[in-house]
Amino acid sequence: MILLRRADDNPEKRMTIVEHLAELRTRILWSLASLVVGCVVAAFVEPQILDLLKRPLGDLLASQTNPGQPQVVLISTEPTEAFGVYIKVILLSGLILSFPMHVYQLVMFIAPGLLPHEKRLLFTFLPFATISFLAGVVFGYFVLLPPAINFLLTFGVEQNIAQPYIRVSSYIDLVVRLLLWIGLSFETPMFMLILGRLGILRYSQIARFRRYAIVGAWVLAAVITPTFDPVNQTLVAVPLMGLFEIGAQLVRLFGRR
Repeated sequence: MILLRRADDNPEKRMTIVEHLAELRTRILWSLASLVVGCVVAAFVEPQILDLLKRPLGDLLASQTNPGQPQVVLISTEPTEAFGVYIKVILLSGLILSFPMHVYQLVMFIAPGLLPHEKRLLFTFLPFATISFLAGVVFGYFVLLPPAINFLLTFGVEQNIAQPYIRVSSYIDLVVRLLLWIGLSFETPMFMLILGRLGILRYSQIARFRRYAIVGAWVLAAVITPTFDPVNQTLVAVPLMGLFEIGAQLVRLFGRR
């Protein structure tokens, strides 16, 4: 059975289903190997990574100058919770460190089925995909995370609802989810540009659906942010709309006519 066209010295050569599955296995093994290497590296610097994830909480505590104000405390309520957080931090860090390799393996897997100019396009934008993801993580950490943490962990105190004893696993899950989703969202302009260069997406199509994209940005912001306050949702929705518009203008300028 013929599935993909292999672009090599023999342009007519095609891959059978067995070759296709063997190629998939090879790419998965390379991705897993890179993840293992990334986790090993992350294990050596895990305390520094965990301190970095907890720093927004530390900044919140430093801002609580009222001696009588209840302090936010991270706690562990299960025997395996601290160890689970340790493993989760290492896996997440390893995944981020090996992210370029995962993208590369994905591109290499689909490359045999692409035309030469399509392969050149993917390899050209490969570094920018990694940079976009990291830029999203940095944006989420420095811009979105501090107000979100401040709202979530001080709301119960200000409303006299409860003393904030927060499970460390819940806190790390919150931080990880926000950073991961924002990082992936920053891939939007690059993804739109690639589709535009391939002729799949055109600016006229984007213009017709722009208002739906704006609504989608607010819906996605509601999913990403764990809060219901309009401030944090705006901090997410506005950049998402901006990323969409950047992608739209890139398609308009550099997309296939």
